[in-house]
Amino acid sequence: MREPVELRRQRILAVVESRGPVKVSALAAELDVSVVTVRRDVEELTRAGRLRRGHGLARPLRDPARPAALPAPRDGEPAHDQGAVALVVPERHSYLYETLHGARTVLEEAGIRIALHIAPQAPGGERPLVERALADGARGLLIAPRWRNPLSEERDYGWLADVGVPTVLMERRPRPGSAMHALDSVCSDHWYGAYLAVEHLVSLGHRRIVMAARDDSPTARSLRTAFAEIVRERPEVEDWTVVLSSPDAVPGPVTAEPATGGHGTGAGAPGGVGAPLDLAALLRERRATAAVLHGDVDALMLVQRLAESGVQVPRDCSVVAYDDVVAALGSTPLTAVAPPKAEVGRAAAELLLLRLSEGPGAAGPVRRTELLPELKVRGSAQAVIPAND
Repeated sequence: MREPVELRRQRILAVVESRGPVKVSALAAELDVSVVTVRRDVEELTRAGRLRRGHGLARPLRDPARPAALPAPRDGEPAHDQGAVALVVPERHSYLYETLHGARTVLEEAGIRIALHIAPQAPGGERPLVERALADGARGLLIAPRWRNPLSEERDYGWLADVGVPTVLMERRPRPGSAMHALDSVCSDHWYGAYLAVEHLVSLGHRRIVMAARDDSPTARSLRTAFAEIVRERPEVEDWTVVLSSPDAVPGPVTAEPATGGHGTGAGAPGGVGAPLDLAALLRERRATAAVLHGDVDALMLVQRLAESGVQVPRDCSVVAYDDVVAALGSTPLTAVAPPKAEVGRAAAELLLLRLSEGPGAAGPVRRTELLPELKVRGSAQAVIPAND
């Protein structure tokens, strides 16, 4: 699936603004696109006043904060406490790049240098990056592990709970009772986000709703669970189902899910292992009039396929997307639930600054902060048109 141009350019900005000058060739390798493509992106971003160009380099508009901006160590304070804050986010994750921007703003204003680390898609990719950052003298850690499935999440609990420096999880909520339950975290309230989507559709008269969602991140799994829980409790909802939004939306083979009960069922993507979701056929089969789609890129692709099948949004099917990274950029701008991505980063960075100011051994209460998403109404959902008698 080709990445939207604006999304790729956001990723370029995130890397350059966090690291400083970066070679165009290095950006091309990291983004898995051609040098020509990145050069064209950098030229457009420069023309828009968002970057500066150099000899084979993309440069930020202003240089990142330097270690010299940090205050001098206090008596008895370890030298490594004057190092950078390590910020670890997954590769090719536009949602979390907005969170990164929010954290960067707070840390730079505090005069603290950022060491950005992009974790590869391989399982366990975060641990060696964190270990390297600690060896380089990182004084704190902001991290959003990929956690494509519950097993990879469990494997990270032990070592991540004991890194030895103040740590704040971003957009992640560890399993209750786990080794990381008592770790500071800041995340969006995705249950409330799912509620906003369902409430909006129900208020427009929709009674049969499909959710097509990913299943390869903690956010995706939280959304799927929340949606099922919410529609079960809504007597107005006559039928519902949850399916995979695309063949690559789940780690491992695509398999049918167990029935979820209530007024609807859970189901795997129809068409067999690895088959694209035929949303138009599913809407006909369930007689559904609305869909909640996660994430944005999958939502835009699915809406495009609906149009190719003769299903118009919102005339024939109302749509609410979830993430709101690129939902507004489609030929049909999508109504979307917008988690407070940048605010999550800012709140996480502020919490980390608090921990750093308290000094080693401080015993303050653990903080688990949740921020509420918003619904951005753009017209891809409309009231149900009664059938002719």
